[in-house]
Amino acid sequence: MKKLFFTVSILFFIASCSNDNTIEIPEETGTPVVTENETYTVTVTRNIVYAQGLSHETLNSSNATTMNLVLDAYVPDNTSNNRPAMLLIHGGGFTSGSKEAPQIVNLANYFASRGWVTFSIDYRIQGNLGTVPQNWVTFAENNLDPTMVNVNQFLALYPASRDAKAALRWVFANAANYNINTDYMTVGGGSAGAVTATMLGVTDAEDYRDEISTTIDPTLATTNLNQATKVHSILDFWGSGVTVEVLNDLYGRERFDTNDAPIIIIHGTEDPTVLFEEAEKLRDTYNNTGVAYEFYPLEGAGHGVWDATVNGNRLEKLCFDFLVAQQQLEVQ
Repeated sequence: MKKLFFTVSILFFIASCSNDNTIEIPEETGTPVVTENETYTVTVTRNIVYAQGLSHETLNSSNATTMNLVLDAYVPDNTSNNRPAMLLIHGGGFTSGSKEAPQIVNLANYFASRGWVTFSIDYRIQGNLGTVPQNWVTFAENNLDPTMVNVNQFLALYPASRDAKAALRWVFANAANYNINTDYMTVGGGSAGAVTATMLGVTDAEDYRDEISTTIDPTLATTNLNQATKVHSILDFWGSGVTVEVLNDLYGRERFDTNDAPIIIIHGTEDPTVLFEEAEKLRDTYNNTGVAYEFYPLEGAGHGVWDATVNGNRLEKLCFDFLVAQQQLEVQ
């Protein structure tokens, strides 16, 4: 349990012009086509309900209300029947944040204007008091020092992760409505959002889904429980693998393995919020499993440095090149 205490305590420092369509892409069934430059007008549809979740008056109390969980869809105005997709997750230390955070909106527009169907999600945060498995509560009561760890923030990890899993299943269940090719699915985020994105690309289907039954939480029935998913790439901006490590330690089984999605890890070497050693740990884990990764230390940078460049390239461009290489996308 010492390992879990260490990794969880680190987490709690987390704070966290489109142009006219110029390329006509025909219907395809093979590799999706994306564009190097901003090409498509992006249509944004906000507050689409992807699932529901409970919000309790106090921790796991019977007095609870049902929340709609919503996302925004950024859709390129092209004719392709074969689009890649991306799910973006905001940061905020699991205590705050929004799907309309400027940095997430920028990423969504950047990739949608180049051919991806992009989704940005809201999820339950600490103040929403989502349902938490009893063994998580028991562990927190018996093992976490409240003078060192924000216990409520630790407990907020579960409903946030449960909701992100539900959003991913919703995208797969609704892929035909957006002409998405689900063999080209990317997840990404910053800070707590990167923690959650890494979880989506590493954990198994039952994780953050089956720990609670529909008897305890009837809203689970709204979450496309039987929908299969697979993530093909992860964009990690100053995150960590902590929500995977929590599962490993609580349930006694290693999740990191050769089936994980390739990842790009971007992290400031002087990050005071999510320490740089967390990025190094994640890199070393990927090195051990043999799954593809790219690792970009931002020398001297702190937390949330969205305007950083590497060899003259903005972070968006690094991610574009990573996705093209890993998913072997066709570029026009």
